[in-house]
Amino acid sequence: MISPLQLALLGGALALVGSAGAGLAYLHVRAEREELTRRIEAVTESHMRARPLASAAITRHMAKEPEPLQRRVALLFGYDPAFREERMPWYVVMPITLLLAFIGAEMTGALFGSLRLVLVVPLWIMMSRFFWSWRRDRRLTELLLQFPDALAMIVRSVRVGIPVSEAIRVVARESPMPTAKYFTELSNELSIGVALEAALPKMADHTHLPEYRFFATAISLQTQTGGALSETLENLADVIRKRVALRARGKALSSEARASAAVLAALPFITGGALCFLNPSYMAMLITDPGGRKALGLAIVLLSGGLLSMRTIIRKVLS
Repeated sequence: MISPLQLALLGGALALVGSAGAGLAYLHVRAEREELTRRIEAVTESHMRARPLASAAITRHMAKEPEPLQRRVALLFGYDPAFREERMPWYVVMPITLLLAFIGAEMTGALFGSLRLVLVVPLWIMMSRFFWSWRRDRRLTELLLQFPDALAMIVRSVRVGIPVSEAIRVVARESPMPTAKYFTELSNELSIGVALEAALPKMADHTHLPEYRFFATAISLQTQTGGALSETLENLADVIRKRVALRARGKALSSEARASAAVLAALPFITGGALCFLNPSYMAMLITDPGGRKALGLAIVLLSGGLLSMRTIIRKVLS
């Protein structure tokens, strides 16, 4: 029988799940509205200068600040709708991480007893944050690695006399994803009359990469002061390549620590699988015996904490 305490804890967890789902759904819709607002602002900035009041009215109607509570809930789970990237939908990721959180809580149930239901929520948050962080870092790494080649395309185009706007269209056509996506959006904004100096900072804000902000600043300064744009962009590409090389060097120097973490993470599973094959009754005590279940739960907690600590230390060193 389920005790009243377990029912209360389960009800609280389900209520939090429902509120988090509602908040994320609202922010997903809000992100789409903000994207529409951004495009309306771009059009009105270029084609409605004679009617600034109408433009301001449209902007106020479409762009409202999201609710603070909903934004805090989304950021708590690591979901940032303002970060525009190709990713799995949140309504697919959140149930999967919730299921994994329930499984993790049940595996440590013998150690924590009825309090294991309380662990579902923090485990759910940790797993969701880990997934979104992993996807975000992967996308930013792809953008950073592809950006020097995109700059090289622009430099070659400018040197042969092609305008910068047309060079951006070349990058949009020839670059791989995800770089092509951002430059395609930039090219579309330029096609409707948005100034390059206004469109580049918006693209830099969407990518969340400082290198794109350097690119926007270089273009803006060159437009205002003049000068050799090809040389400026070539120097910027060279600096970015050096930053990428330095990052790769840091990963190479930390490869021993990362390999040690991988071995330590795999060793318990390899050893446990071998013991299950050689002596199943010996390993069955971890499931059938109450003391064995507590030892198994404690081992899972300690292993997870150790791996998390090593991952945090390695990321801090490389950042």
